[in-house]
Amino acid sequence: MDFAESDEHRDLRAAVGAVAAPYGGAYYVEHARAGTECTELWHALGDSGFAGVNVPEEYGGGGGGLVELALVCEEIAAQGAPILLLLVTHAISAEVIAEYGTEEQRKEWLPGLASGRRKVVFAITEPEAGSNTHKLSTRARGVGDEWIVTGEKYYISGVDDAEALLLVARTGDEGQLSLFLVPTDAPGLQKTVLPVDVMLPEKQFTLHFDEVRLPASALVGAEGQGFRQVFHGLNPERITGAALCVGIARYALDRAARYAKDRQVWDRPIGAHQGVAHPLAKAKIETELAALMTRKAAWLHQNGLPAGEASNMAKYAAAEAALAACDAAMQTHGGNGVAQEFGLLPYWGLARLLRIAPVNREMILNFVAQHSLGLPRSY
Repeated sequence: MDFAESDEHRDLRAAVGAVAAPYGGAYYVEHARAGTECTELWHALGDSGFAGVNVPEEYGGGGGGLVELALVCEEIAAQGAPILLLLVTHAISAEVIAEYGTEEQRKEWLPGLASGRRKVVFAITEPEAGSNTHKLSTRARGVGDEWIVTGEKYYISGVDDAEALLLVARTGDEGQLSLFLVPTDAPGLQKTVLPVDVMLPEKQFTLHFDEVRLPASALVGAEGQGFRQVFHGLNPERITGAALCVGIARYALDRAARYAKDRQVWDRPIGAHQGVAHPLAKAKIETELAALMTRKAAWLHQNGLPAGEASNMAKYAAAEAALAACDAAMQTHGGNGVAQEFGLLPYWGLARLLRIAPVNREMILNFVAQHSLGLPRSY
């Protein structure tokens, strides 16, 4: 077993870091406070080929896989710019369209995703279903050569900056799940901003589908196979979410370590005190452990091996590590930890959000208890 990172992956980390560094923390925090997308960084990643690193080469992408996309997510976050939409546009939408989309759908959407000039966000969550995908009620009924969609989605990220949604809806008499590509300007689709207190560049939306009409060509993959197909995107979302958390933790710890070495109280750097040093050291250990599980999960998925357990464990460990690192960094800064000048609070808020989404820690513990330990199902 070789734990050494390949030269190619080290070069990828360095190149992504070089693209993201000129934007960095100040840029991200400015956009997070204003609630505006990090468009310039997104375009820079697209122009350099990193936004579409996991898109097949024949559609303008880098031809890599989830391992490479996870590295991109980690490195931009480590530079202080954790773009959340990469998780839905590329870890979910690009993966699902590339695997299950028709040739026409691939040609229409993948080049734009690869270039960073188009976005396809993901719409699965509903207000009454919560984590129970079996209770989704949004329905697409076939009428002639069209699909007509009715229902509601909740906490859908980045709709205002996307050209389409990858929608999960019930179809047929059995009510099985199917996937659809829905233009965000489709008649009958109502978009309402969902106010949240977390400082994020990406806005959240409630979506109402009022008899939204779609052509037959909007169906992605086979009708009724959406539950199986969607997990081809959900595991990558958890893995890239974990990678983003690892990067956030690295950024927070770097900021905290520099502050602890420079800040002097009682004639010595505050980092010389174990009360400051030990929480940072503990967070560093937890970050490295989370990074190892994240790489394992990405490798398993990329090689077509079962990745559900590792994906869930990676997401759990990385979210916990990111939150601990941000908390330790803020504590290291004392009162400056919440000062706008130091810009740490938006990262704590994002880390706290990623403890909940895209799957909360309690559902991960349920998964591990049931599937890893063989305990009776609790829900």
